[in-house]
Formats: sequence, C-alpha cells, structure tokens
Amino acid sequence: MGVTVEPTMSRDDITQILHELRDGASGAVETLLPLVYDELRAMAHGRLSPGARDVTLDTTALVHEAYVRLFDRSRLDWQDRRHFFSVAAIAMRQIIVDHARRRAAAKRGGDLKRIELDSSHLAVGVQAEEIVALNDALSRLARLDERLARVVELRFFAGLSVEEVAEVMDTSERTVKRDWRKACALLYQAITAEEPS
Repeated sequence: MGVTVEPTMSRDDITQILHELRDGASGAVETLLPLVYDELRAMAHGRLSPGARDVTLDTTALVHEAYVRLFDRSRLDWQDRRHFFSVAAIAMRQIIVDHARRRAAAKRGGDLKRIELDSSHLAVGVQAEEIVALNDALSRLARLDERLARVVELRFFAGLSVEEVAEVMDTSERTVKRDWRKACALLYQAITAEEPS
C-alpha cells in the first residue's frame, strides 16, 4: 500500500531546477533528486517483474544506477523536464540491456523465447537473451527510423504510457499509437528473421 504525496513543485519548477543545474548552481542536484525520484522509481518499477526468477536488478538499483549515469556527464544540458525523463529512459534501457547481456553471457545457451512488446514487466534474469535480441533489433530500427525506435524505447524500456510518450516527444497520442504499431511489426520481423527455424 503506497502513500500518494502531492507534489509541491510544478513541472515548470523542475524545468527551472534543471536549468539551474545546467548553469552550475550549487545545490541544484540535491533539490532535484526528491522531485524526480518517485517518477524515476515508477519508471523502473514498471520495467522489472517483481516475481521473476533470477532477477538481480531491482527497482532501487535501476533507479540509482540511472541517476548516477544521468549525473555522471561532463555536460548537463537538459532543456526541460520532458528532456530529462527522455534521457532517463535511455539510461534505463542501457542499464537493463547491459544487465541482460551479463546474464546471457553467464547462462550461455538455452532457447530464445519470443517476448511481447506490450508486456508490462521485464523479467531481466529470465528474459536476458530476449532483451538483448530486442535491443539489437531496436538499434537497427533506429538507423532506419529514429522516431519509431524512440517510441519503443520510451514505451517498452521506460514503461511510459502512450500519453506520456506523446508528451515527451511533443507529438499526438495518435501518432504515438501509429508509430508503436509500425515499430512492433518491424521489430517482430527483424527478431523472427534471426531465430533458427
């Protein structure tokens, strides 16, 4: 059972703090963390299956590692709140895929199983090979159509809803839905073409 805390600062306030951080204001990182932590945690929680076998990457670890990556940059140049969470989605994807690669390397072998892109959880320890295959196909898709790949990254790896993706990408929900369907079809073709018959 969770407690809902009403935010005391608006999205514009978060954007302002991000600008202060970019400009080198002292204390901006400490001010930002409590404001974005819950949202980062919700993104991470939506990506990791709580009951999965062999899962060694949990919500807290994913959030903390993403946060470290977000602030371990020589240049912090987020334009606004949307941009910050978009970069956070990329960081989470990289962390999940890196973790899956390590898990797959440790296992070496086993049959690939098809994963559904609309699944609500990523069982990292259970689906390591599948996540790596999806990531590779997604990287190839990005070379063909960056926007389609971005939609998948935000929906699947960051766990954002259609509405949230539309906000982050500054586009309509209808466009996000259309891009999602097209991307899923292309990724399905790419992944199934690689599977042994």
